[in-house]
Amino acid sequence: MAKVLGLKCRECGREYPIEPMHVCEFCFGPLEVKYDYDEIKRRISRDKIEESPKSLWRYIDLLPVEEPKVGLSAGFTPLKRADNLGKLLGLENLYIKDDSVNHPTLSFKDRVVSVALSTAVEFGFDTVACASTGNLANSVASHASQAGLNCFVFIPANLESQKIYGSLVFAPTVVAVEGTYDDVNRLCSEIASELQWAFVNINIRPFYAEGSKTLAFEVVEQLGWKAPDAVVAPAASGSLITKIWKGLKEMVKVGLIDSMNTRVYGAQAEGCSPIATAWKEGRDFIKPVREPKTIAKSIAIGNPADGIYALQVTREGGGDWETATDEEIIEGIKLLAETEGIFTETAGGTTIAVLKKLAQKGAFRRDEIVVAYITGNGYKTMEVLDNHLRQTVHIKPSFVDFKAKILTRV
Repeated sequence: MAKVLGLKCRECGREYPIEPMHVCEFCFGPLEVKYDYDEIKRRISRDKIEESPKSLWRYIDLLPVEEPKVGLSAGFTPLKRADNLGKLLGLENLYIKDDSVNHPTLSFKDRVVSVALSTAVEFGFDTVACASTGNLANSVASHASQAGLNCFVFIPANLESQKIYGSLVFAPTVVAVEGTYDDVNRLCSEIASELQWAFVNINIRPFYAEGSKTLAFEVVEQLGWKAPDAVVAPAASGSLITKIWKGLKEMVKVGLIDSMNTRVYGAQAEGCSPIATAWKEGRDFIKPVREPKTIAKSIAIGNPADGIYALQVTREGGGDWETATDEEIIEGIKLLAETEGIFTETAGGTTIAVLKKLAQKGAFRRDEIVVAYITGNGYKTMEVLDNHLRQTVHIKPSFVDFKAKILTRV
């Protein structure tokens, strides 16, 4: 591919050809895709993008894929002006980037998996796999079905039942591992070194992670080709935040926007907040959380692979990190639903809870454009709301009973 020069180590800068690998052989640093931005700048334009299909593939010039193979309808999700929630938080220009309706499995993972599996097909793999806290497993299983690939997904055994069903329905082999996500990931790393499988978040990770940039690209386009003043996003491995930042910088680099002064705010659950804790303690390294204790299982990664890079993003662009308790996460889920009609899962509840805290402590000016990223659908984690919602009112099939039990309460 003329637009892709190869892979490059994020630590020592050593370069490698385009291959299914993710770690530098010299310093063991992570690899990422290196682009020829001069070539991309010659190809890309606002008009070309606006005339392309309404999916993440309208930005294919900035993705490491020659031709998309799966996930053709993923991306280009709504950017909703959140006037009701904004009024409560004192924000006049609050937007929700709503990947709870992403296609086909209702989370932002459909972006990264579309890119990862298209890459896996180009490399000639016949089996794909992943380590997952749920959403990734759902997406890999779905996209593998589309591509006709063998599929294995590895999950912590205590995952929410809705997410387990959300993988099983596509008929992959689901392997429930007794342990944390980090235990699952270590096992998958061992398997990946022994078998010729495409593990989307291990040996295919440099390509997989690039899909998250499209969350930045879409927001810039949907705001009328300008970058927001601030974004708030959840963090698990830290990759999402680093790629949103990379995407915003690429918009400037290839000439699609003139400038970008976006501040990045990270949201983590208090029961598993290794990145936020490092930030608050002024550290440039991550202390792993051995036993995550939070209902936000989708972001409960105790040893985040991109944690130090997520910290660098906040230092480079400005911003902050905050955490939310389980109770605050539930209240965040309810607040978004009650104000904007969006039902998000626990990761989104974390984002909204942190957005509220940040607004209350004056992190944003009233007139700033603030975008909160909602990355998954609440129908996947409904059990966390047990005993936290209004009770159903039961009546007999009679107007008298309806009047007595309902109208008297209005």
